[in-house]
Amino acid sequence: MVQPSQPAEVNNVYYQNTYQTLSYGSSYGIPYTYAAYGSSETKSQKTDNTVPFKTPSNEMTPVTIDLVKKQLKDRLDSMKEMHKANRQQYEKHQQSQEDSTKAIERLEGSSGGIGERYKFLQEMRGYVQDLLECFSEKVPLINELESAMHQLYKQRASRLVQRRQDDIKDESSEFSSHSNKALMAPNLDSFGRDRVIYQEQVKRRTAEREARRARRRQAREQTGKMADHLEGLSSDDEETSTDITNFNLERDRILKESSKVFEDVVESFYSIDCIKSQFEAWRSKYFASYKDAYIGLCLPKLFNPLIRLQLLTWTPLEGKCRDFETMLWFESLLFYGCEEQEQVKDDADISLLPTIVERVVLPKLTVISENIWDPFSTTQTSRMVAIVQKLIDGYPSVVNAENKNTQLLGNFLQWYGILSNKTLQELSIDGLLNRYILMAFQNSEYGEDSIKKAQSVIACFPKQWFINLTGDKTISQLENFCRYLVHLADTIYRNSIGCSDVEKRNAREHIKQIIKLLASIRALDHAVTVANDHNVKEFKILTEGK
Repeated sequence: MVQPSQPAEVNNVYYQNTYQTLSYGSSYGIPYTYAAYGSSETKSQKTDNTVPFKTPSNEMTPVTIDLVKKQLKDRLDSMKEMHKANRQQYEKHQQSQEDSTKAIERLEGSSGGIGERYKFLQEMRGYVQDLLECFSEKVPLINELESAMHQLYKQRASRLVQRRQDDIKDESSEFSSHSNKALMAPNLDSFGRDRVIYQEQVKRRTAEREARRARRRQAREQTGKMADHLEGLSSDDEETSTDITNFNLERDRILKESSKVFEDVVESFYSIDCIKSQFEAWRSKYFASYKDAYIGLCLPKLFNPLIRLQLLTWTPLEGKCRDFETMLWFESLLFYGCEEQEQVKDDADISLLPTIVERVVLPKLTVISENIWDPFSTTQTSRMVAIVQKLIDGYPSVVNAENKNTQLLGNFLQWYGILSNKTLQELSIDGLLNRYILMAFQNSEYGEDSIKKAQSVIACFPKQWFINLTGDKTISQLENFCRYLVHLADTIYRNSIGCSDVEKRNAREHIKQIIKLLASIRALDHAVTVANDHNVKEFKILTEGK
């Protein structure tokens, strides 16, 4: 037994290790005993605090080469399995990374188009807002200029009408003065006016009238129309030089003011070509959003003030008036939306120009006919007829409003069963049929087309209105319509007098159709009248087959 040297005394306590000699191959067990050394007092004090440790009872497995190899092999297999799992996980992450990269590239590519679209629409939104703000400031100025121009032409027309009235009064006064000369006071004429002052005015007007008449006669001689002319049938539209000068000065002033309306605005906000190009770009790039925004329906109203500004001096009653179809606005918008190879169904841009003619040209023509046109002027009347005929021939969808009224009537009557019959009849019959549609029917030619139009109107009426009717009269609101049908039958009959047998048979068939129409709305009293007036014997068959 080896006993080491005593360590330095710490509180007079140190530990003693005891080793036992063991044979080779035996298990190792090292017992530990602890004992305190020191003074007797110290020993007596520490004896009770001694802690004994027991040696483990398990013995270690003998280490052999096979055991080591087996453990190494197991460890290697475990690491291979772990490496394989890690490899699979790595490949999985690699594939996920590649998929994510491709998805990012794909989304970046697709988001590029969406980004451009968003940017474009935001720019269009800002452009339209600025355009509307510009128009909200400029449209009142355009309205004032247009009203001033209309007032100028109206004053000139009123001046010519007043001059004609004065000429008629002069001639009437001249004849009256001869017949009542003895009965009148020497200083008054037949109208009670001072004869001296009035005679001076009459002489002046007579001289001017004869001078104008002589100039018109000279103009006819130069054009070779003297032989075909009858005295008194020429239009006296000539103005004095003073009136012409004043008119031109005021007209030039208005035109000068009109040229300043957009002088503080950049071209892209008042040029029709620039505005058109903006919306054409939207249409060509993103037609779906263009259509969803109903731009085709908004463009006529958007171009309205700019076109009215160009039509400021347009007066078709004048000989030198420019045709509106040769103006810049018409030529600019003529082929709007026609760049596509295939026509898009229900494309509102196709009717852009007809809609503009309906909403801009027709209202202006209405103002001209009400305030400027002189019905006594043959020249103005001929020009008015020419422009109206041009609109009828070139824009039939604008002039033929009967189809729209009939369609509106049908839309009204679709509310049958929801609205009361009284309200519905007031809206559809009193408010639309009797007020507008019948007026259009009466101003159109009487014939087969009139019967078809009447059929389209009757087809809109709910059948329940006539089922419970008693007697031979229809509802009271349809009396005007029934009288129109009776008049239509009489007109067809009168037009067939003196015609061939075929035309007479056709007229008789048309009258039978009218009887059936009257019977279909329970207007049996009117149907009997038509049948008796035109000797239709098949009345019972016609009314039963209604």
